[in-house]
Amino acid sequence: MPVILRWRGHRFLFYSMEIGEPPYVHVLKDAKQLKVWLADLSVARSTGFAQHEVNDILRVVAENRQKFLEAWNDYFGHR
Repeated sequence: MPVILRWRGHRFLFYSMEIGEPPYVHVLKDAKQLKVWLADLSVARSTGFAQHEVNDILRVVAENRQKFLEAWNDYFGHR
């Protein structure tokens, strides 16, 4: 599970075994987890994060979207 970014104790990553899914990023902190689709920056799943935390994380994902997509494509190849 390649970690792409660390921000305020959050780890932004994707799981290498989730082949066949469109580009996404998982965000982990403590026992909390968020999954964001990179195509439209929508939340696929959220566990434990308050809405204001989700909003902050979505802002960071939006700011780093290109970096995340490049990391995804470098790892999985262009699809």
